[in-house]
Amino acid sequence: MASKITFIGAGNMASAIIGGLIDSGVAPSTITATAPNDSELVPVKTRLGINTNTDNNAAVTDADVVVLAVKPQIMRNVCEDLRDSVQRQQPLVISIAAGLDADTIDQWLGGNNAMVRCMPNTPSLVGIGASGLYANANVNDVQRDLATQLMEAVGIVEWVEEEALLDAVTAVSGSAPAYFFLMFEAMEEAAVKLGLPAATARRLAIQTALGAATMAQQSDKDPATLKQNVMSPGGTTERAIQHMEDAQLRTTIADAMQACADRAQAMAQELSKK
Repeated sequence: MASKITFIGAGNMASAIIGGLIDSGVAPSTITATAPNDSELVPVKTRLGINTNTDNNAAVTDADVVVLAVKPQIMRNVCEDLRDSVQRQQPLVISIAAGLDADTIDQWLGGNNAMVRCMPNTPSLVGIGASGLYANANVNDVQRDLATQLMEAVGIVEWVEEEALLDAVTAVSGSAPAYFFLMFEAMEEAAVKLGLPAATARRLAIQTALGAATMAQQSDKDPATLKQNVMSPGGTTERAIQHMEDAQLRTTIADAMQACADRAQAMAQELSKK
């Protein structure tokens, strides 16, 4: 990736992506990050050796890719300030802000931009994230590949052809790390009641989740088959799974994911009006 990339915002997610890009061989000299104050930029400049700037417009002057990595609540002001510079440069614009649709951001930037909207998740911070991407009609194949390479620096990438499907991505991966953290929490609490020390229970639960995820990732079998392979007729696992099925765990998960997707859609409508 020889393109010049500018990150508007230098927070945790931007820093993680930058670090992943550098680890994958991208030259730090081709990357710039911005923030309102130098004090926010010193850590990322010192650790990663990239260019930094407190002037957003100056930072996008020669950028091929502009990554919008600021909070949704300030996105409009940031975009409207960048409008003239982006219209002159015509870079690929990638937004990693939750809840703001591509058309809204495009309008704030003056319109007719090549826009990719990305829904990453927090495991991207440790290089094993999952990101859903959507491209508008102005994005060409080269730019699509650039966006893929950029987000693959911190995990896997899945493209969706309809932007509305990013709400489903939010439900299945964007918000989902918290689902598993809740599972760890519940398993630890239950194991303590069964007599295990909390630290032991936590380590066992987390390691087991890691092992199960790794098996699922490496296997050509579907989750239902892998689940069945752990179960013996009349055994302990079968009893536990049957209890979860009787408690309608599937319905709980489906309802929670629907609530997540509904809230993502509502947030997009709320934020577009600000």
